Amino acid sequence: MDVFRGILGLAGGLALFLYGVSLMSSGLEGLSATRVRHIVTHCTRNIFAGLATGTVATVLIDSSSVVIILLIGTVKAGLATFEQAIGVILGANIGTTLSTQLYALQIEELAPVGLAVGFGLSSWGRSTRQKQIGTLLLGLGLLFTGLHLMSAVTAPFRSDPRLMAYVRVLEHPVKGALAGAVITAVIQSSSAMMGMVIALAAGGAITLPAAVALMFGAEIGTCADTLLATLGGSRDAILAGLFHLVFNVVSVALGLLFAPQFLGFVIGLSGSAPVVQQIATAHILFNVLGVVLFVAIAGPVSRALRRLLPEPAATPYASSPLSA
Repeated sequence: MDVFRGILGLAGGLALFLYGVSLMSSGLEGLSATRVRHIVTHCTRNIFAGLATGTVATVLIDSSSVVIILLIGTVKAGLATFEQAIGVILGANIGTTLSTQLYALQIEELAPVGLAVGFGLSSWGRSTRQKQIGTLLLGLGLLFTGLHLMSAVTAPFRSDPRLMAYVRVLEHPVKGALAGAVITAVIQSSSAMMGMVIALAAGGAITLPAAVALMFGAEIGTCADTLLATLGGSRDAILAGLFHLVFNVVSVALGLLFAPQFLGFVIGLSGSAPVVQQIATAHILFNVLGVVLFVAIAGPVSRALRRLLPEPAATPYASSPLSA
């Protein structure tokens, strides 16, 4: 019965957290959507400009998936090319680590302030901007309330040897990554997945190796919605979605291959920091290393993808004298 209550509490905390993420994203999009569209459309002159663009845009909207989907729409419309999109995709993967840093701060005591002020502004704000700020604060309050609830209800799991035996399975890098990929694809948010990982680790329900394995899976699972956004799109839009997938698959494959060394480096870098801070460090380090690698090989990868997905062949009628 205690386990059942814990699972219900975990589900309730996750629901609050996901709703908070949704509200916060809505508020951020309302405040900065026009600015982000301008940045994505006009600031992709080269891969480094695109890198900065993707990072800033993701920080403004707090969702790498939204930024990449917006980017794919821009490419579909012919306002940017596949090559211009590459830097933005890489930058979005750095920007999304800000959320994990925020979750790791564990400032749950500010949640009631966010809820009260956010509800007041969103309900009685005099301007659209005030209402959008209220929605953002309300979402932030719900987010941290959900994190606190998930941490609290999972803390007793540490004393249940049966549950901890299941959790230890996730410490296997491949098994943990598969679980993380499936869960992220279902909830359609790698940021939300990382929030749940932080909450479980704060409650002592999962270890650093399990958290890193789930993080690897979250990187793969987040590709699902961006690939869906490419359906019916131009060749360049499809190539952008494929590049996002290749980036994450290659990065995760390398992460799995060198998992023990990566964990050792994170622990050495973090020192005696709490496990939630170690997870946040692992997330930003993993993404930055992946971006550095792909900045170096972006040219060959983009050319390989163009060969893999060639231009559609012209119809026989296109060169027929009758078509003139």
